[in-house]
Amino acid sequence: MDEFDLIHRITPKETHQRSLIMGIGDDASVYQPQSHCEEVVCVDTMVEHVHFRFDFSSPFEIGFKALAVNVSDIAAMGGTPKYYLVSIAIPPHGDETIVTALYEGMKALADTYHMDLIGGDTVATRSDFVITVTVIGEVPEGTACYRHSAQSGDVVFVTGELGSSAAGLSLLMNEVAPTKAVDAAFFLERHKKPQPHIAAGHICSSFPRVTLNDVSDGLASELNEIAEASQVTIEIEANKLPIHPDLPMLRKDWLEWVLFGGEDFVLTGTIPEANWGRFEKKCRQENIQITRIGQVKGNQAASVLLTHNNQQTVLMKKGYNHFKK
Repeated sequence: MDEFDLIHRITPKETHQRSLIMGIGDDASVYQPQSHCEEVVCVDTMVEHVHFRFDFSSPFEIGFKALAVNVSDIAAMGGTPKYYLVSIAIPPHGDETIVTALYEGMKALADTYHMDLIGGDTVATRSDFVITVTVIGEVPEGTACYRHSAQSGDVVFVTGELGSSAAGLSLLMNEVAPTKAVDAAFFLERHKKPQPHIAAGHICSSFPRVTLNDVSDGLASELNEIAEASQVTIEIEANKLPIHPDLPMLRKDWLEWVLFGGEDFVLTGTIPEANWGRFEKKCRQENIQITRIGQVKGNQAASVLLTHNNQQTVLMKKGYNHFKK
């Protein structure tokens, strides 16, 4: 596979963003940010055999997810994704067909949000694929959603359902067995091709003082991050956590998936009680699933408390962590 031929083939033939001045083809790309907007930038790396396996997902699905996890970070800031860059390290088993399909998967999601591929890097490696994606977005000035603004009395919410991606991974790893009564394809799709909640993030950023996190490492981890950044205590109720109705049929202790499974890429956060009614109504009008799961109780020691079966326990910051087993 020739590096320059690959670059030529993945270079977009047309662009979406009018603000792009120079895309792929020079030492760097140039674009003009919109006035009265702030830039939002994030980056994530996926490593073969750590974050993905070709016997679990197709190259197209892996490429799709590599971009989706970054777009989800933009959603968690209340922003709009505009551009992306891809750095890819290709091992000996990475033939032209695989690499092309990876980029096609990214492009499929990028086209949904009118994003442009504006650069990156292509290198060889001796062992596994490494895919690093950087996404650049924008948010109207002063409206970005952060983790540090939760206050006592706020409503704690989540968009979408929880635990479905972890269930999909368990199905792939044969840790649980599907039955005729379970929609296994749904859980597999949620794991392989997550859909970022950009529209929900936009609604969040239209309200003052909304804290927000995307559920990548697990609900427990994300809420603890908000509690730590805001120095508050968050209380949630297990019976209010939104799940797919088939989830309990796959595993009796399904709550473990919901709290610690991760990779759902829905949004969780807090909003003042006074704004909850209008916020919920706006989400419903846009067909966005929104669920009230708890409340911020006070400016005490940063912690997350879970009420389950009439017992309250401290929800530890446990979820996916690269440096822990």
